[in-house]
This record gives sequence, C-alpha cells and structure tokens, in this order.
Amino acid sequence: MSLEPYNYQLQGKKLFFASDFHLGAPNEEQSLGREQKIIRWLDQIQEEAAAIFLVGDIFDFWFEYKEVIPKGFIPFISKIHQLREKKIPILFFTGNHDLWMKDYFTEQMGIPVYHHPIEIVVNENKILVGHGDGLGPGDKQYKLLKKVFTNPIAQWLFRWFHPDLGIKLAKAWSSSSRISNMEKNENHFLGEGEWLWQYCKEIEQRKHHDYYIFGHRHLPLELEVGEKATYFNLGEWVSQYTYLEFDGEKPKLLTFEE
Repeated sequence: MSLEPYNYQLQGKKLFFASDFHLGAPNEEQSLGREQKIIRWLDQIQEEAAAIFLVGDIFDFWFEYKEVIPKGFIPFISKIHQLREKKIPILFFTGNHDLWMKDYFTEQMGIPVYHHPIEIVVNENKILVGHGDGLGPGDKQYKLLKKVFTNPIAQWLFRWFHPDLGIKLAKAWSSSSRISNMEKNENHFLGEGEWLWQYCKEIEQRKHHDYYIFGHRHLPLELEVGEKATYFNLGEWVSQYTYLEFDGEKPKLLTFEE
C-alpha cells in the first residue's frame, strides 16, 4: 500500500470506519461485553485493513491529565497496540464525549488524533471524515458548551481537580447522556432536519467531495448530497454494531455479525 498524508492507494485492501463505541457506558459489565465484540471485529478486519478510522466517541469519557489517563479499556488499548505493531495505520477522531484526548495515543502508539474533520483522497475519491458534533444548523446550546469544554483555561482549571474527583464528576455527567439510556432504534430519521446532512449539502456547494463520513448521529444513514456525492453516518455500537468499509470503488455500510 502506498500511503501519503491523507492520500491512500489501496492496492486491494480496504479502509474501515467506525464510531460511537462509548466504551465505559452505561456500566462496566455492559461496556466490557461491547469491548470484547469490538476486538473481535478488529480481529476480523485486520488482514484487509489499509487503515482504520475510529471516528469519535470511542470512549464515553476520556480526559488526559499530564501524568494520568482513565483506568480500564486495557483489552481495547492492547488490541489497537497490536494492530499498530503490525503497521496498520489507525486514526482517532475526538467526539463530544472524548474531546479531551491529547497526545497519549500519538506518543505511545503513533496514532494521530484529529479534533476536526479532515479531507482524505482514496483512489482519487475525495472524502470528508469527522465525528460531526457541533456541525450544521441548530444545537446552539451544545455549540456553546463545546466552546467552554475546549477552552484552554477551562481545561487547565479542570486538571486541578484530583483525578478521582474529576473523573467521578465526568462519569456522572456521562451517565445522563443519550447513549447510556438508549434503546435500539430510539433515534429516528429527521428528514430535512438531519443537521449533518444539511452540513454536507452546504459544504458540497462550496467544494465537491465524493463522500461524507460522519458519526455522532447514532443512526446508520446513506443519503445523496447533490448528484455526485453521498453522506454516510456510521451508526453506533451499543445496539447496532455498524461500520463502513471502502474498497476504493464504493463504500458499504455493514453490520458486524459473528
């Protein structure tokens, strides 16, 4: 495989995209079962993978202190370390639950962490990929909240909490999230109200992309964006276990089945 920054020539392999694992939610037991399922999926795709994109909210909460990270997730972290040992590129994107990821994965495993959507080129197909939180029209309350959460001063102040207290507070907030209380098919298609779909249409008017790939919405979607572009949403792994694979010809939304 020939790999330049953001430019992939697959040569018979595939790119894989998944998001919204929400590891840690809603409790340790259920999270561990989901974690083991994710590892089995990674085992299944590793021989075909030209690269793996983990597109945000991989953890239901993640905050990196200078010398401390949240405990747990050892099977998952060990697995992605094994994949990196096999020279499989892995790209992390932050979501609204793990937007405090810094350089731990980059320094320890050579996994880049992206805080905004990026453009990649795959066999001459232009793709915009990112988590999707805070994009598109509406959701002004969250957009304001995100500005606070990503403010360097606010993050500096939070680091002064002892990790036992800081992580406990964050987990209490996380437990009220929609993923922690989600039942299958709770999220319904909003038609023209799908804000990420509208965001893709706005971007397409300014610059063409063949595909738009986002997470966050917790609903697998494949929707046309104009005549020559398609928006995909990756769904989630609490009840749906959906992901996208791209062989350089046509992306496919799939469900992991064992």
